[in-house]
Amino acid sequence: MSGDNAQNASAARPPIRWPSEAIWQAVVGSVPDFSVEVVPSIDSTNTELMRRARAGRCEPILLVTEEQTAGRGRLGRPWQSQETEHAEEQGPASLMMSLGLPIRPKEWSGLSLAVGVSVADSIQPEIPREDSGVPRVGLKWPNDLWLSGDRKFGGILVETASFVAPQGMYPTEPDNALRYVVVGIGLNVLPRPGEGMTTQPACLTEIDARWTAPEALLAIVPPLIRTLQTIARTGFAPFKQRFEQRDLLRGRTVNLSNGESGEARGVSDDGTLLVETAAGVQAITSADISVRPAGQPLPGQSA
Repeated sequence: MSGDNAQNASAARPPIRWPSEAIWQAVVGSVPDFSVEVVPSIDSTNTELMRRARAGRCEPILLVTEEQTAGRGRLGRPWQSQETEHAEEQGPASLMMSLGLPIRPKEWSGLSLAVGVSVADSIQPEIPREDSGVPRVGLKWPNDLWLSGDRKFGGILVETASFVAPQGMYPTEPDNALRYVVVGIGLNVLPRPGEGMTTQPACLTEIDARWTAPEALLAIVPPLIRTLQTIARTGFAPFKQRFEQRDLLRGRTVNLSNGESGEARGVSDDGTLLVETAAGVQAITSADISVRPAGQPLPGQSA
């Protein structure tokens, strides 16, 4: 589709009905000054909230876009939004959002894993039986959502910025201990082509054909805010069991980006990945290394 035709088609579509009011009502009681902002297009929702944070704007906000021109995931990898020709019927083909929240967590480790647990449980509250024929939502450490067959349908990017609260805004918290956390989430809602992708894509409608981006947003955001508030008080440990129920790597041989391989042994109470190698059990943090199940190439390797 040419640029002019794409713009004309976009202009002809009715506006997407995002549940902004319903989300605000569900959240504002526990997060004062919370707001919801929806934009038609942006480079990256995470990039925008981090720009605002660096400019001193650290208010609690949900930023949603219908098109992302420079979306990114962990380690700077691109997250491409996709266009649907039936937006008036099905909504956007992808859900692209970032949540900005000032918090003072007990510990930062495991935060992205807890976010993954929250999103997975919101999308699929009950884990289906193996013989049910329903694809299971699984978590690939540290920040990907996968379906059966090692197919990715979502990713999580957590970033933080320094935050100095206005005087009196958080009277019970020492201002210099607060941080502004930006949680970016991208989900494939509708099927997308997988040409050229190392990990083949999946989508929400494989789980339930009724999912749309607006419905997924409403399902995900209020529990996600409660999760962030909980992990700020408790750390990752209370989420460990729920993560283990969806852990797609546990018991599998994984390749590490330093050339080693070993068997994934689950995660520790702080969310560190445990991998048993020839040299013994290694504790892997998300900042250290990339992990792929054996048989999948690491980033930078040929497929």
